[in-house]
Amino acid sequence: MPERFDQHAVRHRMKLLTDDGDVTLYENRDGVPCPACGDAFDRILLTTRRSHSFDVAGNSRFCLTDEGDRRVVCTHR
Repeated sequence: MPERFDQHAVRHRMKLLTDDGDVTLYENRDGVPCPACGDAFDRILLTTRRSHSFDVAGNSRFCLTDEGDRRVVCTHR
């Protein structure tokens, strides 16, 4: 299993966009690497929900990491 993404360790490099307790969304402001592919991501969604629906803009790529108790989704342009 991949190493757990520690958003608190890189919080100063990201901007918090939303946090409702189950879902947190950040914007990457400083090249934080994606936990799945290692490339810098645009946004990262952390969720403890077992399912989640979201829109992905046209030519975007996304990566998914399952940490057991939460899912981590990163979008890339």
